Amino acid sequence: MNNPVPIQLPLGIALRDDAKFETYLSRGNELVCNYLAQVANGEGDLFLYLWGTPGAGCSHLLQGACHASDPAGRTAVYLPLDELIDLGPGVLDGMEHLDLVCLDNLQAIAGNREWEEALFHFFNRIRSENNFLVVAADRAPRQLGIKLPDLASRFTWGMVFQVQGLDDDGKVIALQVRAQSRGFELSEEVARFLIHRASRSMQDLFDLLDQLDNASLSAQRKVTIPFVKQVLGW
Repeated sequence: MNNPVPIQLPLGIALRDDAKFETYLSRGNELVCNYLAQVANGEGDLFLYLWGTPGAGCSHLLQGACHASDPAGRTAVYLPLDELIDLGPGVLDGMEHLDLVCLDNLQAIAGNREWEEALFHFFNRIRSENNFLVVAADRAPRQLGIKLPDLASRFTWGMVFQVQGLDDDGKVIALQVRAQSRGFELSEEVARFLIHRASRSMQDLFDLLDQLDNASLSAQRKVTIPFVKQVLGW
């Protein structure tokens, strides 16, 4: 393990407590999950590129890798570039000394010359340290719109994975697993009602589930379809 210099992380950037490998339904994405588990333990490829449509679970997987790095005694950071772009690429300074850096929403900086040049140099620095870099975007590397040719080429150097979104049956299971992790039972009927009435993004569905869990605890009521309608105004 490295002995990194102290690094000041951007305010407001933290891992979601529930974004762990254990709460991710890996159906269709078993291979990428295996690769990320290796990365969290300091094994395998130094660079991975994940892409998938919004809600497919890229952010969950990146944060899961950071969570899994901790018990392995490894340092890791999760940086969502869409939230950090206005702070400037200086937020990357010194991050190459960490064992694992996960950069999310890479598409946010595509076409931004300052960020692209900074990412190019960061890529080289972290590689020279033999540390791990995982990035995620909403499209494949060649469709990302990176203007700096040297940076664009580097995004094809490692393994590239398309993260597959869940079908409705998978979403039902994922919601039930999430509910169980929060300590309550969610019926298949209620789960399917949520899927058909709400946004189909898993993150939006998880946020609704958290809202319903808090409301049910406050009202001391089970999460039923009538209760869902009352809480969400449907």
